[in-house]
Amino acid sequence: MNIIDFQKQFQSYQVFSLQDIKKFFPDFSYRQIDRWEKKGYLIKIKQSFYTLADQDINQSFSFTVANRIYHPSYISLEKALKYYGLIPEEVFQITSVSTKKTVEFDTPIGNFGYRHISPKLFWGYKLIKTGSSKFLIADVEKAILDYLYLNPNLKTVDDFEGIRINSDSFAEYVDMKKFQKYLKAFDKIALSKRASTFLNTIHHD
Repeated sequence: MNIIDFQKQFQSYQVFSLQDIKKFFPDFSYRQIDRWEKKGYLIKIKQSFYTLADQDINQSFSFTVANRIYHPSYISLEKALKYYGLIPEEVFQITSVSTKKTVEFDTPIGNFGYRHISPKLFWGYKLIKTGSSKFLIADVEKAILDYLYLNPNLKTVDDFEGIRINSDSFAEYVDMKKFQKYLKAFDKIALSKRASTFLNTIHHD
């Protein structure tokens, strides 16, 4: 096996695992991966996950990686709020929620953070396909509620003003019927009260 044949096989894979390699090349030596990484042909993202060194490191790629290296998960929280144009600050960490434990991975292509959420709340996301990338990301309504739910310290008008939600983007992208439907599905009285304060803050901005 030479690197050219390997690159041809995996050029359509934005991120691939050791298991993926074994599917195509059952007799492949893991030592070869280490040698190619040292030569700069591959980038090791984290244990068992790689990408080709000439891969374009853009947002869609990063979102695809986030889904793949910690499964199941979907993009949410601050990164999703930024994706939908609801907050002004750049968010450098790729933030997701997962039914697995809370964890962070600092990798050569970026920092990936995951917050644990109950399997009962693992819904409200969609598949986005763009170019050769495809990733799961929260609906805007779910991203907001995930953020509120996982940040229970946010309670007051001052707290919510500090998030600096763009009220125009909120009005344009948030379906209030879906928001209320999702909020009801959380079935959390404390969250409902805080969401009410949040909405009043946004609507009076």
